[in-house]
Amino acid sequence: MHQFIQQLINGLSLGVIYALIALGYTMVYGILRLINFAHGDVYMVGAFAGYYLARVLGGGSGAQGAWSFLLVLFASMAACALLGYVIERAAYRPLRRTHRLNALITAIGVSLLLENLGQLIFGADPKVFPELIPRTTVAVGAFEISNVQLIVVGTAVVLTLALQFIVHRTKIGTAMRAVSFSHDAAGLMGINTGRVISFTFVLGSALAAAAGILVGLYNPKIDPLMGIMPGLKAFVAAVLGGIGNIPGAILGGLIMGTAETFTVGYLSSTYRDAITFVILVAVLLFRPTGLLGTPQQAKF
Repeated sequence: MHQFIQQLINGLSLGVIYALIALGYTMVYGILRLINFAHGDVYMVGAFAGYYLARVLGGGSGAQGAWSFLLVLFASMAACALLGYVIERAAYRPLRRTHRLNALITAIGVSLLLENLGQLIFGADPKVFPELIPRTTVAVGAFEISNVQLIVVGTAVVLTLALQFIVHRTKIGTAMRAVSFSHDAAGLMGINTGRVISFTFVLGSALAAAAGILVGLYNPKIDPLMGIMPGLKAFVAAVLGGIGNIPGAILGGLIMGTAETFTVGYLSSTYRDAITFVILVAVLLFRPTGLLGTPQQAKF
């Protein structure tokens, strides 16, 4: 039982990172019905943006480490928000009125472009993310939680609550929900759909950058191809929860994280990636709309 609870704690810590990435997938799909395959690579860019800034700032214990972490986090989120805006305007907006397949192929192209540019600019060799905050362990009863796990979970919870506030309590959030139902109807109501779509990419990319920084703290090894597998797992998490559904993306991310951790803990680390595809196949077979998704009529 002790090992089960400890694995659950580790799984939830990993799951919140998948949830942050999955939120970007699900928001873009909810607005554009587009699977943005470049989203995992935006997460990679966020990790590297934080890596270089963290090397300049350095870390430390107490307030110094906390300020360095916050500066790295927000600077990385700002950089990837700008990247998301550029990607939407340059790659996806010109194809908005064309067949969806064109945008899907473009997303794969943008993903490959970012991966190859990453290897060219950052170098292909893995890098160790600087230790912004010294790692310590906190004993909670019979269980152990590291301060990094607490920071990862706490940061993810704050960002998720901020996202919920934006979506449900602000004017731009109301516009996002309106555009997700119908672009044409939202346009007739005076909503600038182009600006709403750009904002959605900005928001999703900022969350992906935050996930990249949290991964740098949790597992401090980054490389230009680090976005491929976590991006795929986050996409499966979004599908599992019901793609287009924000609470579903969070639930899917937590399930993916715990499933991976339990697989490593009780079976073998060899199967840690295979469990992703097992879950994907199971969802497509038994509940294609996901756990919290609702059936939608396809338009051809």
